Amino acid sequence: MRCTIILPAVFCFLCIACSPSANKNAALTPAEGGRYYGGVLRCNEVEYFRSLYPLNVTEVGGHRITNQIYEGLVRFDQADLSVKPCLAERWEMDSTGLLFTFHLMRGVKFQDDPCFPGGKGREVTARDFEYCFTMLCTPDVNNQGFWVFKDKVKGADHYYLSREYQSLKATAERFPSNARDESYLSAVARMKELEAKHPEDIATVPDRVAGIKVIDDYTLSIELEQFFPGFLQLLALPFTAVFPREALETYGSEMRVKAVGTGPFRIKALRDDEVVVLEKNPDYWGKDEYGNRLPFLDGVKITFIKEQKSELLALKKGDLDFVYRLPLEMVDEIIDQNGNLLGEYRKFQLQVNPTLATLYYGFLNTDSVFARRDVRIAFNYAIDRQKIVDYTVKGCAIPAYHGIVPPAIKGFQAGAVKGYTYDPVKAREHLARAGYPNGKGFPELTLQINSGGGTNEQVAEAIQKMLMENLNIRVNILKLPFAQHLENLETGKARFWRLGWIADYPDPENFLNLFYSAHIPPKPNDKAYLNSVRYRSAVYDSLFTLAIRTVDEKKRFELYAQADQVMIQDAPIMPVYYYKDHRLLQPNLKNFPQNAMEYRSYREVYFVPQDAN
Repeated sequence: MRCTIILPAVFCFLCIACSPSANKNAALTPAEGGRYYGGVLRCNEVEYFRSLYPLNVTEVGGHRITNQIYEGLVRFDQADLSVKPCLAERWEMDSTGLLFTFHLMRGVKFQDDPCFPGGKGREVTARDFEYCFTMLCTPDVNNQGFWVFKDKVKGADHYYLSREYQSLKATAERFPSNARDESYLSAVARMKELEAKHPEDIATVPDRVAGIKVIDDYTLSIELEQFFPGFLQLLALPFTAVFPREALETYGSEMRVKAVGTGPFRIKALRDDEVVVLEKNPDYWGKDEYGNRLPFLDGVKITFIKEQKSELLALKKGDLDFVYRLPLEMVDEIIDQNGNLLGEYRKFQLQVNPTLATLYYGFLNTDSVFARRDVRIAFNYAIDRQKIVDYTVKGCAIPAYHGIVPPAIKGFQAGAVKGYTYDPVKAREHLARAGYPNGKGFPELTLQINSGGGTNEQVAEAIQKMLMENLNIRVNILKLPFAQHLENLETGKARFWRLGWIADYPDPENFLNLFYSAHIPPKPNDKAYLNSVRYRSAVYDSLFTLAIRTVDEKKRFELYAQADQVMIQDAPIMPVYYYKDHRLLQPNLKNFPQNAMEYRSYREVYFVPQDAN
């Protein structure tokens, strides 16, 4: 286990941050607009992060930490997830939606770090963004973000594939021609694949990504291959954050924990699997609407308590300033049926918000049974979503009576998409039409779920019971580790399975892309990473492709809704519920709005004196 040594001054900071009274009685300095400076925000993540290197942030815990340290051209608004200026103070998009020109703020500096001469951070320029975007298009084990630019930015695929081919060629040349080493065989196989599928891309090796151009020190343009509706939203993800070349050259893979950005906070101390402590960046450029220099907080302390019950206990003791999501087995003692806090929990602030996440059960549409549309429709009518929401997940969700897109995207009319209500009579009618009256002749079925909490099993058991009661179909539940679960459903080995989809960015395309037939591999056992149900519909594909090429948002959202309706009528999946999240906050924590992606920025969060509540 890697461990960063904590110096005495840092230890004192940790002790203060751990004190239950740290943010109740600490000296807070008044600022304009009724806000205050001071205090350490104490929060928790139930899983430890893998990496803080922007190109390798793949899990939610890493996202939430890097958001405080790194910044990009744009950012999400904490309240409504709209795209706001960040290091680009403004931008223009041409009439085709293909060319974006970004104008950077002047005077923004990287955080002080030993990777710079004299340890002093230098100014950020357009060249830094060009460097980072080029690294995003460079094959590397620590680059998990190329999908952001792939098939979108002009020249990105050419740059990436040409370098991948050259790297594979160098690997193969290290072995004799008759080698049977696994690395050699894998390299040769991939080279042949690239030669067959991308001969033009690997024929030459460009020296730059064609669509990324530096106009001057403070102006950068990005040209797309074709219009993509969520491109600005993609630029708000950690993958497109700016970091200095000096840091990567100095630290290499150690950028997993050696974070150097422009954000409101910087790393002060870190102990793997235990704690991350951030301190205020004294040179941060940001100001709020009242002209106050940001951030207000002195620091942030992130712990990694695994159990939700323990996390809630820490909140009650005053050791945490907020918790996200409630232990389902305790919901009834925390909130009543009207959504009001109960007993000792009344002192906290409650935030409730629908999220950009959908739980659904997938059918393998190429399977001999589930290829029948009536079977899939029968399953959809046979489950009582409201009962599952009320009794199994204790109201922490919304029944999925519509399509795959949850009702939490601004401007998208999810309610206009008509899905399935609970109707056992219709369920049995459709099953009979499929040739299985009262379940007669229907094969015994295995429902595959992933391990990771009792809720997965409880929902599966509720659905198992409903399918037996309403359709006379026997279902066995198979629980697998998440990696094996994904492997089975992606390679077509599972017929019926549980899956949840959480949005990467707030656009319907991120959900509807799951059913685009272009994502179905040519062979039955090849991996289908997105369209794992292997749904095909020419009508759906035409609506989806037309939508993602439509610049006008209102028209695009109408096309998205039409596509969602076509898909849900074909029932390639069984939507169960849309997630709804709860947060409990200490009473003196302010300006920390909840949003549908649990995107967090602490730059404008502040505490008020205890007697001000």
